[in-house]
Amino acid sequence: MSGFFLVLAAFLASAVEMVEATTIVLAVGVTRGWRSPLLGVVVALLALAVVVAALGPALDKVPLDALRLVVGGLLLVFGLQWLRKAILRAGGRKALHDEDAIYAEELRIAGAQDVELRVGTDWYAFTLAFKAVFLEGLEVVFIVLTFGANQGNVGLAALGALAAFVTVVAVAVVVHAPLSRVPENTLKFAVGSMLVTFGAFWGGEGAGVAWPGGEVAIVGVLVVVVVASWAMVMALRGRLGAPITTWRQHAVRR
Repeated sequence: MSGFFLVLAAFLASAVEMVEATTIVLAVGVTRGWRSPLLGVVVALLALAVVVAALGPALDKVPLDALRLVVGGLLLVFGLQWLRKAILRAGGRKALHDEDAIYAEELRIAGAQDVELRVGTDWYAFTLAFKAVFLEGLEVVFIVLTFGANQGNVGLAALGALAAFVTVVAVAVVVHAPLSRVPENTLKFAVGSMLVTFGAFWGGEGAGVAWPGGEVAIVGVLVVVVVASWAMVMALRGRLGAPITTWRQHAVRR
């Protein structure tokens, strides 16, 4: 049961971050050519590999209870941020994430920049792609290492992240466009709920809480989080079927 949730949580969280990075890389590649942004992607992945090599062994030296307490607290903070935004979006109080609009804006910005070649490389395109992949990738690394180390199985968490990477890249190659059909707002709601669930469960274990049923209690905690979150959405809407603002509508209003 825990192995399944571990892979699923790593997959969903990684997919969200990768969709955002892919949107930026696609926009830069379409407007300024592919050589420089792809070079930025490769360098960012190498930098992330160095981070993993440095942080991975260090986590094994931390006592398990202390690790669970710290990781649980971090996941709660991280997950609550995602869940709060997802609740506000679903409740119509915050603009929905629109990859089409974001992609169009990235196209406009990238196309407006002068091409400055150094050593045969467009450094604007290189830097933008590197930053997008490295920063989003750091969040994926954090999720994989903390989830995996806490459950004693970094391999399973890495498997979920790898599956997300293959899926997102494959979709990007096939459609060659922003991944607007990926229900990112729904993914963020699901990921936020799962991060809060794991944070509460692991933080509780680290603090000495004996959960009824052991790891099966994760399902119960998840149900409580989802039900409470959806109740907040309904309260924000005020009534069923309240209109939800889109990213474009929000931009126009501003």
